[in-house]
Amino acid sequence: MPTAKKKIVKTAVKKKSTEKASAVKTKKTAVKKQASKAATRTAADGFSFHGIGPYQEQKNEEYMNENQIAHFRNLLDAWKKELMEEVDRTLHYMQDEAANFPDPNDRASQESDFTMELRTRDRERKLIKKIDESTELLKTGDYGYCESCGIEIGIRRLEARPTATYCIDCKTLDEIKEKQRK
Repeated sequence: MPTAKKKIVKTAVKKKSTEKASAVKTKKTAVKKQASKAATRTAADGFSFHGIGPYQEQKNEEYMNENQIAHFRNLLDAWKKELMEEVDRTLHYMQDEAANFPDPNDRASQESDFTMELRTRDRERKLIKKIDESTELLKTGDYGYCESCGIEIGIRRLEARPTATYCIDCKTLDEIKEKQRK
């Protein structure tokens, strides 16, 4: 009889830890889907990007005028703020969900989830650095111009990738050279 009770208790503990791990995965999947949807929407598609709509160019408007600079500053600031909020969410998630599961599979699953979160945060940390560099370029007046050839990058390209530092031609050449090196 004691062996049967132990089996029941083990089964109940395993079921509870599996349910908890499943709930965490479901929540995490929902957050990733929402982030993915937001990332696929660009200003060029007519959607707002990080809460800011696309820049409406005026006829015969000078490139990188004060309105455009203000628009991209707002866009970069909103993007950075969103990334920083995600860092805070990850910190709280990891603190709240850290548990010492009795089942090695559950522990491994949790460790894998945490590793993926940290890898994502590392990529976002690098992106925050690029956002800071772009903000600095806005201050110096070099934002929106290609680092390589010095021509205008273009409003629509900057809307799609606000941290772009190369025009489309130089970036294409750079990618071709990169492929040839491999």
